[in-house]
Amino acid sequence: MRARPLSYPRASATAGAQALAAAVVVTLAVLIPRAARADAAAGALKAQVCVTCHGAEGKSTNPVYPVIAGQPRQFLVSTLFQFREGNRKNEQMSPVAANLSNADLNDLAAYFNGQSVPPPLRKADPDKIAAGRALTEKNNCVACHGATLLGQQHIPRLAGQHMDYLRAQLTAFKSSKRADPDGTMTSAAQALSAQDIDILGDYLSGLGAP
Repeated sequence: MRARPLSYPRASATAGAQALAAAVVVTLAVLIPRAARADAAAGALKAQVCVTCHGAEGKSTNPVYPVIAGQPRQFLVSTLFQFREGNRKNEQMSPVAANLSNADLNDLAAYFNGQSVPPPLRKADPDKIAAGRALTEKNNCVACHGATLLGQQHIPRLAGQHMDYLRAQLTAFKSSKRADPDGTMTSAAQALSAQDIDILGDYLSGLGAP
């Protein structure tokens, strides 16, 4: 029988974000230590099933699916774990992640983390760049995702991500349709208007464009 780490509590919102946040810490403490022994070559073989949506090496060209090449390893492990445990749901990802072992999570994360980040597929609208940067500072995006929005540890890279995907996820956080273990993104998204989300998607997706 495959051993699993402590799963996130399947609690209602009234149970509070603190319990979920604590579970995230426990989960990463269990999973991440094995990352040093993760096998990126094995991850490359296991990643073949991911190509259909995320593209070769995780470099998605379909705006619906995120670019996962070069994302922080902890973020990749944590995200796969959330899908596996059913705390985050998606028609494509949930079935794929359901049978992944802890070793699979770490191997896949090691592989995708080791891939080069592709250049953005588009440039931001020049008229929205200043407003986009201001929104990332006003809403503390840079505090968690880094000054250049490249992500860190369990927090994803936003720079150069697909515009449609970014807008969809921000909208999902705002409406609480996307799981948010510690409530940080849900809280941040509440203050965003539809126009703000449009500007952020445009700005972030163009970061790093030549």
